[in-house]
Amino acid sequence: MMDLEYKNVKEKLLTSLDENCQQFFVKNNCVLENAYYELLSDNLEKAKNLFNSIKDNDIRAHWASFMISLIESNVKEYPSYFELRNFLEIDLNILIHYFKGDYVEKIVRYADFMFTINPEVHKFIGRVFYNNDFKEQSMFFLDRAKSYFYHDPELHYLLAYIYFNDGDYVKARKSLNDCLFILPKYFPARTMLDKIEVLQK
Repeated sequence: MMDLEYKNVKEKLLTSLDENCQQFFVKNNCVLENAYYELLSDNLEKAKNLFNSIKDNDIRAHWASFMISLIESNVKEYPSYFELRNFLEIDLNILIHYFKGDYVEKIVRYADFMFTINPEVHKFIGRVFYNNDFKEQSMFFLDRAKSYFYHDPELHYLLAYIYFNDGDYVKARKSLNDCLFILPKYFPARTMLDKIEVLQK
């Protein structure tokens, strides 16, 4: 029963800030979740203290503590490759959902720095922006990803997907061919190429 209640409260936090959620987190010693509540409530100092209290034993808290250091322009520790891979997109998406554009802007300013730890960072950021209907910003980071980490088949497929949805089949085909040059058996790219062939007949 407790697990179900926790799941429901956690999912509610992803859609709206509710004081009942925080009360549940505090009562049940859910430090990580309470810290995210404080972050989304713009209580950065409280959030930071909570994340720091558990970051040595919680990889998500370690990441979130680093993320706040980006927001505050006070970087003292580095995230791991896997922290960036697992949490950057998720948290940028949450921040965009909560209209924390100033936080997002401050975080993505460090994209080139984070790239030195995980070369897929620009792609992650570009995908988040595209999924939230910020196409211009998305293409800026995806183009940067292409110039920094060209040999990423998923990146070329993502670009092809965007071009395909725009109806620009010439650019989509080029991106798909780039993808398949890097990874000839990339099945989604072959499937999209087949769709383009049918649509252009």
